[in-house]
Formats: sequence, C-alpha cells, structure tokens
Amino acid sequence: MTRTSWNKIVSGKELKISKNLRSKTYITLKERTLALPDLIDEGWTRFKSYKNPKFIGVKKDKPYDELFEDRVWLLFANLGFTHMNCDRDFKMSYDFQNPDFTQQIDVFAVDDDTIIIVECKAAESMKDGIFKKPIEALHGQMDGLRKEAQKQYQGRKVKFIWATHNYIMSKSDLSKLEEWGIIHFNDAVINYYIELSKHLGSSARYQLLGNLFANQEIRNMEETIPAIQGKMGGFTYYCFVIEPERLLKISYVLHRNEANKNMMPTYQRLIKKKRLSEVRTFINNKNYFPNSLIISIDTNCKGLRFDLSDMRVDGSLSKLGILHLPKRYRSAYIIDGQHRLYGYSDSDYGSTNSIPVVAFVDLDRKEQIKLFMDINENQKAVPKTLRVTLNADMLWDSDDFNERRQALRSKIAQMLGEEETSPLLGRVVVGENERSFTKSITVEAIQGALKKCQFFTQFTKNNTVVKDGTFDVGQNQKTCDIFYPFIEECLRYIKKYTEVEWENGDSNDGIVTINRGIQAIIRVINDVVNYLVDTKVISPKISNTEDICKEVNYYLDPLIEYLNNVTSDQKKDLRGYLGGGADVRFWRTFQKTISDVRNDFNPEGLKKYWMDEAKTYNEESMNYLRDIQIAIKSSIAEQLEKVRGENWIITGIPKNVYSRAKNEADTHNYDIIASGMNDKTISIWECVTLSECREIVIHGRNWNEIFEGNFTRPEETKIAGGKKAKTEWIYRLSSINSKLSKATYSVSTDEYEFIKSIGKWLSI
Repeated sequence: MTRTSWNKIVSGKELKISKNLRSKTYITLKERTLALPDLIDEGWTRFKSYKNPKFIGVKKDKPYDELFEDRVWLLFANLGFTHMNCDRDFKMSYDFQNPDFTQQIDVFAVDDDTIIIVECKAAESMKDGIFKKPIEALHGQMDGLRKEAQKQYQGRKVKFIWATHNYIMSKSDLSKLEEWGIIHFNDAVINYYIELSKHLGSSARYQLLGNLFANQEIRNMEETIPAIQGKMGGFTYYCFVIEPERLLKISYVLHRNEANKNMMPTYQRLIKKKRLSEVRTFINNKNYFPNSLIISIDTNCKGLRFDLSDMRVDGSLSKLGILHLPKRYRSAYIIDGQHRLYGYSDSDYGSTNSIPVVAFVDLDRKEQIKLFMDINENQKAVPKTLRVTLNADMLWDSDDFNERRQALRSKIAQMLGEEETSPLLGRVVVGENERSFTKSITVEAIQGALKKCQFFTQFTKNNTVVKDGTFDVGQNQKTCDIFYPFIEECLRYIKKYTEVEWENGDSNDGIVTINRGIQAIIRVINDVVNYLVDTKVISPKISNTEDICKEVNYYLDPLIEYLNNVTSDQKKDLRGYLGGGADVRFWRTFQKTISDVRNDFNPEGLKKYWMDEAKTYNEESMNYLRDIQIAIKSSIAEQLEKVRGENWIITGIPKNVYSRAKNEADTHNYDIIASGMNDKTISIWECVTLSECREIVIHGRNWNEIFEGNFTRPEETKIAGGKKAKTEWIYRLSSINSKLSKATYSVSTDEYEFIKSIGKWLSI
C-alpha cells in the first residue's frame, strides 16, 4: 500500500489558500502567552492579540531555503498548474516493494498533460555547489516516483527539475543532470519564467512546457487546418487562420537572456506587460489585427503533410488543401507577432477568434534572424546588446574569416555571462536583462576586450593570416572548446581568491566585476599568455587547460594580492579616470602590479606608459616652456617693431588679440593703482599668450613679409598646408602648456621630446 501523502495535494479553493500562505515571507502561529519569552529567544515576534489573553499571535521570517521553495512553488502556481502540494510535508513512495520508503518532495505540480517534480537547493549567498550524492539519490528514485505519479494522474508526462539558488554548479553535476534527463533551473531561469508569467499570465506555461517537453506529443490536439501553399524567395510557406489558443500550445518565443542560452535563435525582445495589456484590451473591445503572424514550423526536416484539395484554380501558383500541424510542444517558432498572439491569452476571444498566419517550414537559424531583422528594420530599433549577441549566430559561418572571429568573440562573451559554471554568471547584461550594481558588465565590453587580445587569428580582407592567434586552431567551435575552459578557469581563480572585491560589483567603488575591471583582467591574461608563448613555456593549442592555467596563475597571484589590498582612495582614483584613457589606466595598472613582483614580465609599452604618467618630465617641461615663450615673444616684438615701426603693437597684431590683452592689462593695472599697492603695472604685450603668438605670426602679411623664414622648422619647410601647418608647433606647445596647469596632468615622453627639440632649435 502506497505511503504517498496524496491528501497534501490541493486544487481549486484550497490551492488559492496555499498560494496565499506561500506568498507571505513569514510564518505565523497562535501560541500561549506564557511561552512568549521562549518564543522571542527563538526569533519570533508578537504581532497579534486575541480576546482570550492566554493566547497571542507570533510570526517569524521564513528561512532562506523555505523562501526559495515558495518562490519556485508560486512560479508553477502562477503558470496555471491545477494540482500542487500544499506545504513542505508532501512525501511520495518510490519503491513499490517497500512502500514505507518515501521521499519528501519540494514542489509537485500537475496540469492536464504534465507532472512536474522539483528538488530545491538554496544557499544564503553565492557559493560553489557540489551535489554528487543527492543527484545520484534522486536518479535512483526517479523511476519509482514517475510510476507513482502516473498511477495517480494517468496519461501525463513527467519531468524532474533540479532548482538552485545562489549555487554555481560543477561541470560534473551538470553533466549527470543532463545524462539523466533532469532539467536544471538556476536563478536566471527561474527569474525568466517568473517575469514571463507576470507578462503572459497562464499562457507562459506553454513556453515552459515547450522547453521541458520539446518535440513531445500534445494530447487531444486537433492537428488539421485548411491552408494555402505557396512559394516565396525559394521557400515553401503556408497561409492559414487558426484559433490563438491552439497556436499557443505549439508555439514559443525565446528571448535573449541567461535562461535561453542553449536554445538558438534567441533574438526576440521580451514581451512587454504594458504592451500586452494594451493589445488584450484592444482585442476585448472586438478589434482585430489584419496582418499575419510570421512563424517557422520545425519538422526536423521531415516536412509537413499537406493534403491537396480537389478544388483547383487553373494557372495559379498557389495550392489549396488541408495542412497537418505538428502535435508537438515547441514546434512553431514565432518570428514576428508575439504580442498579437499572446495578447489573446486570458482574453475573451482566445478560442472564438482566428488569426492569420504565414508559416515557413524548417527555416534555418540564419534565415530566421535575417527575416526578423528585415521585419523590424523600420520598427522599434533592436537594442545594441541584442545586436551584439546576434553576431554569434549570423556570422558564425561567414565567408569573411574576420567576421567568423567576431562571431567567436560574441559567443565567448555570451558564454561567460550565461554558462552555469562561469564565475561571471549573473554579472553580465545579456540581451534585454536589466543592469544593476551586481549585473554591471556588458557583453560588448567583454567582446571589446577579446578583440584587443591575440587569442584569435587576425586576417586580411582576402582571408590570409595577418597574425596567428595563440588559441586559434582554425575552426570556431574547436577554438571555442579550447579557449573557453581556459578563460573561465582563469576568472574562477581570480574570483576564488578575491572574494570580497569580486562581490562588490559596481558598488563600494568596486574595480573587478565592472566593465573596465573585467576588460583589464582579460587583457592582462592575454599579456601573460603572449609572454609564456614567446618564452616557449606553454603551447595553448596542444597543452591541456590545467597545465596552462598553472603557469598563468603564477603571474596572476600578484594581481590578486593587489586587489585584496587596494585602498578606497586608490579605487576612487582609478575609477575617476574618464573616457578611453580609463580603460587603458585599468589595464596598465593591473599589468604593473604583476611586473613589480614578476620582474621577467614586461609587456610592450608598460614602462613608457608609466614614465608618461609619473610626471617625470613636468618640472623640466614647465621650465622649457617658460623660456620658449619668452624667446618667441621677444623675437616677434623685435621683428614687428623693426618692420612696422613704433606703433607695431597696433599695426602688427590682430584686433581681437590686442583688445583682449589690453582689457586684461587695464584691469590688472587699475586694481593695482586703485588699491594703492606698490606692484608693477604690466604692458599689453605681457598679456599676450603663447597661442595668440601664432595668430600674430600668421596675421595679414606678417607671415610672408616677416616670420616665414624664422618660424618654420627646418624639417617642415616643404610640408603642405601653408602657414597654418608650419606654425602648428606653436599651437601644440600652447596646448601642452594649458594641460600642465592641471595638477593631475603628466607630460608624456613624446611631448617632452617635442618640447626639448623646439628649445634646441630656438637655442634655449
């Protein structure tokens, strides 16, 4: 006799009561008032009084594991499952010979066609999960649990789900789940379906069932429909009208986010609740959409059965007949029209209206994306993050090898944000996911960093090799299989030993799990790999990942030490840099932390960068510039007076320069005299700036009659561009002089050498 507690399964009003209890984040009890002190010690608080003073109402927050179970349970309740376990005490027999052998079930959900059994595992904060024994135990019970469930609910399919919160699953555990047909739901997947259920209501269940039971038969579904067959663009298509409820059962839309990483193509925008509500209201007001939905029916290349009608139209390319739709979950992919279709869900006309459909058959991934992009070209712009992820699909087999590598970089970036074993899981904004302090890294940033690295081969426009990639073996997938485990392991190593800083994300001035931090780490890993390849320590294309990582980690250790000890002021200073220079600043800082400890590691340009940034040349440059300005102004004044006469200050310089300088001199001299100070007054010429000297030199006939010979550098006598080009050196000097007025500016090596060359030319 079974020991399954079927009395714990509820439906109808009882299910609503359980749903209300599960929705609360706390537990309530009615206890004796005398027990209150002990209850308080146990974490309970008083919240209710009764007429009988001997009793009180107390409550306590649910523990994190119960909250997670409730979250998963509520998901299935909101998806429209009709029979579910009412509480955590539901148990099932799994051994018919020994009915006393029972297993507690966290979530048990049943609808007309399916049974879902869920095992929940939760942690308070993110951690690595090792579940070898409990997964093996569940596998051993699955056959018995399935038979027990189907005995109670006949004819239904059963699916087991392993749901986790704040766990990073191991590859071996994920492999076992896949081998044994157990579906893993991590936080991203659960959040996706919760969000989808908010938007679609119970119709979101079809999305779930389509993913869980892909290509499995749907019971009691009418499959035939009148249709017209035609050809367009080399493709066969069918036109028909169908009740929305019937199409909803076999259709699906996949949205680009962590939940759907292995179900390509996932290019659709997430259905918007506001838009869906507007569509549903529009439909309920007896309105309609005359334009057709565009779908692709997946037949696994078997084609659709189409029974030709006896009625024919001579000369017509179209054919009339009866189309046999597949009676399978997830067989009709919605390319365009998701809001129109799902707007009928929970509406008054889901089963009584019909909608027009254009159905292609077995469109490949690339063609579906092209069709989607063509349809949406003049509609709402496809988001940038979504466009980036599409490259992994559209360019994977491109005839242009650089485009193939672009697709590979996109794929790696997506995997780092989506793979359940990735240390960046939940930290990358994928598709249309919302950005947050925790999820603050973009796919574009990772892709951009990879593009600046030498991991993958670079080609000319003619597909000849420019530079061989350190991990590139010629084919995208094979290269991905070699490179991805390596980069994932390197990032996991950094995460493991920089736990606090890693968890900061974009809060507390975090510098690791933000765009610039991850970009810098990826580029530094590339620098280390290049060095180890050049010194023949590693051969990434043939060495195993463990051996490569062991060598690379030796050079990452000083970076880890720096990240664990970086001060708040240092982080604020680093994050304070803006623009493109900020990316370089992060990268060069991380390089330097390694080079300072590992003296053999000296990436190209590192020493020069820090010489440029260390203000080494600032003081000497300021002295040079002061003397150069004096020499230039003295030369200009002397030559102008010689040629233009005693009124040279007026006849020799532009009016705007004269007016500005005169106004500055007058203001200064007025303040000096009016205040009775003994300071020396200044002349108009003393107020002329270095940049204005250039304006004077090229003003009117000054250049041709006076200055061309003396103010043209010997090496620039033949350059094109005339007087403006030949006096560009004055403008550059003025620009450097202006930048030096800022305390944070550092004269670069190139700038210093330029200043010194001008000083030498002017004999200073």
